[in-house]
Amino acid sequence: MIYCSIFVYYKKIMELLKLEDIYKFTPEVLEYYKILSPEIPEFILEYANTKEMLKQQYICVSCWTNYSKLFNIHWFSSLEHSIGVALIIWNFTKDKKQTLSWLFHDIATPAFKHCIDFMNGDHSRQESTEELTTKIIKESEEISALLERDNISLEEVCDYHIYPIADNDSPRLSSDRLEYTLSNCVFTYHTSDLETIKAIYEDIEIQVNEEWEQELGFKHEELAEKFVALMSEVAVIYIENRTIFSMQFLADILKIMQEHGEISVEELYSLKEIDIIDKIRHSNTTNIRECFEIRENATSIHTDDKEPSWVYRIKQETKRRTINPLVKTDNWYVRLTSISESSKENINKVLSYNMNKYTYLDFDLRRI
Repeated sequence: MIYCSIFVYYKKIMELLKLEDIYKFTPEVLEYYKILSPEIPEFILEYANTKEMLKQQYICVSCWTNYSKLFNIHWFSSLEHSIGVALIIWNFTKDKKQTLSWLFHDIATPAFKHCIDFMNGDHSRQESTEELTTKIIKESEEISALLERDNISLEEVCDYHIYPIADNDSPRLSSDRLEYTLSNCVFTYHTSDLETIKAIYEDIEIQVNEEWEQELGFKHEELAEKFVALMSEVAVIYIENRTIFSMQFLADILKIMQEHGEISVEELYSLKEIDIIDKIRHSNTTNIRECFEIRENATSIHTDDKEPSWVYRIKQETKRRTINPLVKTDNWYVRLTSISESSKENINKVLSYNMNKYTYLDFDLRRI
């Protein structure tokens, strides 16, 4: 049986996936999946039920900002995101290889996601951990057995960049950008609801861009504008002072603990986020424990044009995530900003966001 009914799917996904009770998908998430793909292929669940994929249930997409009073963020796991992207690919292509390439696209993601890119000095591209993807898939006995059964080669699923519907250069609309925008609006930041997301998603189709490549785009300008408005709102949150400060702070703590032999790079891939936080709280270094507690309980953050002294501070540019989708017109498909002033203004809010201030809290992390 290729497809489950939605009712059977609800039951099967909870029975088949080895999810811990505290990480089980909510009914709202399953309803969201139904929007992304009314037809649910069972092979997605089979591949998602492998040890390497299930580890993603312990990783939150919010890059540890959910562990803070600076935000009001709700849990949405890397596993939920990966399944969501796979469902989008399947919905538009019915291509098993493309679908699996995107189910696997975050399989090499460590705890706290892009915080580790910050630790690796990759603030701008945020892709420093992706090189392990092929290695992890290749060394997985469970995934390898399923690929052999389905007569799919490693090369056909380990590099999602080869599929233009799945991946393309920003600010084009890729399946990945589409999924994390929709799920962040509904589940992480609660800036939208499933009804709005459904209307937006059902207006999307495969179109042809200015380089004669396939790309997801909108049938109607007003829904494209609604999507860009929602996208811009969360895209600013991604680069706010409190967000970048939090990500760099954790990256620096982990780097210091690594220097002191309190945590290894391997543990960032093997331990749950909550276990790593427990390690930080029980660090042998008093100052790390104290600084972590201050950041964890802070409800606001300081900014200044001048560099403050004797405090932990950052001033840092980072990746600005924008989407300027295609939209259907009478004659052809065009970029939304070429016909919509409101969308141009919304995208410019992200592109012009000021990251030139010093952001700080009143402690000195390097005082060991």
